[in-house]
Amino acid sequence: MTADAFDYAEILQTPIIIMSDPDIGMNVHIINPLKWDSNRHYKSGKVLTAEQLENIDNWGRYRDVDDDGIPYRTLPGTYPEIDSYFTRGSSHDEDAKYSEDSSTYVRIMERLIKKHNTAKKIIPQPQFFLTSNKSKVGIIFYVSTTHAVEEALDIIKSSGKPLDALIITSFPFHKEVRKFIEEHEYVYVAEQNRDAQMRTLLIIELEINPTKLIKILNYDGTLITAAFILQKINSSFFNLIIYKLQ
Repeated sequence: MTADAFDYAEILQTPIIIMSDPDIGMNVHIINPLKWDSNRHYKSGKVLTAEQLENIDNWGRYRDVDDDGIPYRTLPGTYPEIDSYFTRGSSHDEDAKYSEDSSTYVRIMERLIKKHNTAKKIIPQPQFFLTSNKSKVGIIFYVSTTHAVEEALDIIKSSGKPLDALIITSFPFHKEVRKFIEEHEYVYVAEQNRDAQMRTLLIIELEINPTKLIKILNYDGTLITAAFILQKINSSFFNLIIYKLQ
């Protein structure tokens, strides 16, 4: 993930954050040995060479020529007579020149929105626990809730009424996250925090009706368990009969 993060940072020209949680950071887990591919080559994204610069009539650092919100860039010293520029941290135009023009500022902001939407297609997609959606109810989970949720899903599956499930792996949310929520009447969101942070992010970013996302929150200082998840599912007001487990 760290190596991939470097690629995404270069391709999208933006900071990339790898987020974890105290369970993974403070406890001991058994994993398979990590293997590094010595032949791996990092992806630099849209980087122009000196030869390419010579064939461009009017290069601008923040010009969006591919309509994906990501401009072409150069490495320092590539072709100083062409690619050198100076820009301020505040408002600038497509050529990196300082500007206080409102319409210019709007264009730059809209380009960044376009890049944000492009990022949704590039960063890791969510993972489906089942190959197809068969239930009216689903569950979304991520990071350290994974093993407990997977155990709970196996128990539910053995009852003959499998629960659809989606693992979130990145943000901004891929379109499959919205599609998964829209395809279900209700969706549980399993988290290890008090404030339902992921659920809140889903509601805000995807404009989801809050009543559709049901909280499963564990914040008692211990790790979330399959038994805890099953108890929450069993006690939910709309699901007493469908998924009641003995």
